Amino acid sequence: MLKSLSISNYALIDQLHMQPSQGLSMITGETGAGKSIMLGAMGLLLGNRSDTKALLHDDKKCVIEGVFTIENYGLKEFFDLAELDYEPTCIIRREISPAGKSRSFVNDTPVLLDVLKTLGGFLMDVHSQHDTLQLGEGSYQLGLVDAFAQTHEELKKYKIEFKAFQKSQKNFNELSRRAIELQKEADFNQFQLEELSVLGLKEGEQAELESTQEVLENAEEIKLKINEMLNLFQDEQFGISQGMSQIQHGMQSLERLAHVFATLKERFQTVNLELKDIEQTLGDEESKIEIDFERLDEIRDRLSKIYQLQKKHGVGSVEELMKLESELADKVFQVQNLDETLSTAKLELEKTKEQLEDSGKSLRKKRQGCFGDFQAALENLLAGLGMENAKIVMEHKSIDPSVNGMDEIELLFSANKGSSPQPLKRVASGGEFSRLLFAIKYLMADKMALPTLIFDEIDTGISGEVALKMVGMMQDISKRHQVICITHLPQVAGQGDLHYFVYKDNSSEKTVSKIKLLDQEDRVLELAKMIAGATPSASAIESAKELLKR
Repeated sequence: MLKSLSISNYALIDQLHMQPSQGLSMITGETGAGKSIMLGAMGLLLGNRSDTKALLHDDKKCVIEGVFTIENYGLKEFFDLAELDYEPTCIIRREISPAGKSRSFVNDTPVLLDVLKTLGGFLMDVHSQHDTLQLGEGSYQLGLVDAFAQTHEELKKYKIEFKAFQKSQKNFNELSRRAIELQKEADFNQFQLEELSVLGLKEGEQAELESTQEVLENAEEIKLKINEMLNLFQDEQFGISQGMSQIQHGMQSLERLAHVFATLKERFQTVNLELKDIEQTLGDEESKIEIDFERLDEIRDRLSKIYQLQKKHGVGSVEELMKLESELADKVFQVQNLDETLSTAKLELEKTKEQLEDSGKSLRKKRQGCFGDFQAALENLLAGLGMENAKIVMEHKSIDPSVNGMDEIELLFSANKGSSPQPLKRVASGGEFSRLLFAIKYLMADKMALPTLIFDEIDTGISGEVALKMVGMMQDISKRHQVICITHLPQVAGQGDLHYFVYKDNSSEKTVSKIKLLDQEDRVLELAKMIAGATPSASAIESAKELLKR
């Protein structure tokens, strides 16, 4: 419930403060006096977007503050989730700086606009011309049915299932798309994998093959050179081995003659052993080397294939080719197992769709189950508002699953006897729309558990006895909810617990809008002016007094 509203530096309002009644408060004033401006300020408290053009004084910030009592509305969970301090009295403040920066606060804690909008939706319901337009929309009508049928739990379950379905659908679609891409690459990847696999590459083989190729390409000349060197070693008269043997004997003689040559002898023996080992190795290598042109062709062919693949894939070693082969094998494996993955995803999609449709059917059953009562209740209320022949029909159409269910609903309306019910956009006049919308608000007041309802000239297009019946219904609502009504009808304004008057003050440099709470005497005069104009007659004043006695 709104305990107080303060507005400063907004549009034509310099300073404004009001404390509406817990029951029914009326607001009147001339056209353009600032009644709609007040609604705009309230809209900012409810999370509407701001505009710096709305500032009265460009060098001062705009501040709008609403104080609400919320202890009976079960909002503690919302405050906990939003990480806000919960107090029985909630203060919502909106500030707009001259630079255009907007800030929102709940109990002095800064909040995002989305949080403010959600909280505002729990606290106030503001009727405006926008609601009149919305009434013709299917989504708005579906929301009314859900509120009347109390489908909260069914709709909550359906939305959980819908989210799961969307997730499964997204997963399946992404896998399907990926499958097409992989399938396009599959043949090429398979070809590349086979091209690599057929070689049977081994780590380190390239260096080994290149070394063997080098030997085989020069085998004849290598054998010739080795044999020449072996001859130098093994010649009986002048060979290195014969000479080294002679030097060996000489070293032994030197050692016997003088021990100082022992070290030199040891050094010679080391060199002699090394030369014998070289001679032995040359002999071994010569015996192993064969002139094998067939083997050479095989090595050349294998190296050629390795070089071609290295160039093709932009790598420089067998090891890199082996790594690429492993990666291609993984991709090919994915393709080979794609059918199984897709099948699993499809089963999950079918499962979530089935669960969604079951939830959607349960939701539909509850919605359709209320159609009769909803139609009868609305027709009964409209009859009380002077539309005895009004006819309401709820038309239903099954649709594919969407975020709010599998139902499309259209409210068909006929105001006159003998006329077939038609969509609202085609048949309802302004006054009929106002009465229908008011009847719906009346019907939904308890269903939607809104603390405060604000009606902005909802009595447009009606008068007389119908207006009295409408305000009587407002009084009934105000027993359970706070109601604030902006009206131009004296018979409506006279039935409020409090009466606020909005007017323009031209006494300063800038015209400003002000509001004042009328006492009994002022109230009689204002109602008389609403009846008869700026200079009401005595009879108009008596009529005003009669309205206040009702």
